[in-house]
Amino acid sequence: MNLSRSSVTKFFASLCIAGGLSLSAQAAQGETLKVGVTATGIPFTFLNVKDNTIQGMMVDTAEAVAKVAGFEASIDQNVFSALIPALTSNKIDIISAAMLKTPQRAEVVAFSDPVYSYGEGLIVRDDDNTDYTSLDDLKGEIVGAQVGTVFIDMLKAKGHFKEVRSYDSVADLTRDLALGRIKAGVGDQPIIAYQIEQGTFKGVRLAQNYKPTNVGDVCLVVRKGDTALLERLNKAIAQVKADGTLEKIIAKWGI
Repeated sequence: MNLSRSSVTKFFASLCIAGGLSLSAQAAQGETLKVGVTATGIPFTFLNVKDNTIQGMMVDTAEAVAKVAGFEASIDQNVFSALIPALTSNKIDIISAAMLKTPQRAEVVAFSDPVYSYGEGLIVRDDDNTDYTSLDDLKGEIVGAQVGTVFIDMLKAKGHFKEVRSYDSVADLTRDLALGRIKAGVGDQPIIAYQIEQGTFKGVRLAQNYKPTNVGDVCLVVRKGDTALLERLNKAIAQVKADGTLEKIIAKWGI
């Protein structure tokens, strides 16, 4: 068969394009991105001491999104307050934790479409029978929250507490609360409810009639300006919502 020079050129060009696409697909499949999580956010992210792995709803979500988006999620453990610094310094590529989207955080990092929404819970001693409905009921008292969370600023902004104490973890906070060192604490309602139900936090309870004022969205988080990755994540999030994968993950962790 005789081919013109232009036909031969087009033929080899098409082979090159096909080969390039194949290599690109292979590269995408082999791509690994570091996903920052924290070991203290059960049931969203936590350390399973039985096998020394990080597990939880946001770990499963990150892995499900990664599968759809075409990359492998490498889970990287950090303390909560170090997640954003680790992201902005390129030590990790994505944050997947119980991190609420706020205007202040959105100035520094970029948030995906929401994967879950919730508000804060008020923790008190289990022998405190007061019917707390708002933070105003605790005026003049010593209260606390986990460092690096939006709840510290929320408590300080009220301006009517005797003292606002910060804790490295909710476990440390509930320990001080059970011992009577603080009057109440504020934290992520689903995390606290889960751990109280599991018997992890002893001597404390959630104020049942407390109405949260800081309801927010939990999202995946990327560096500001990383629009390509953000678009990939949002498309994948839409798919895991549509096909029921995200709903099953949430149900699995009893949130």
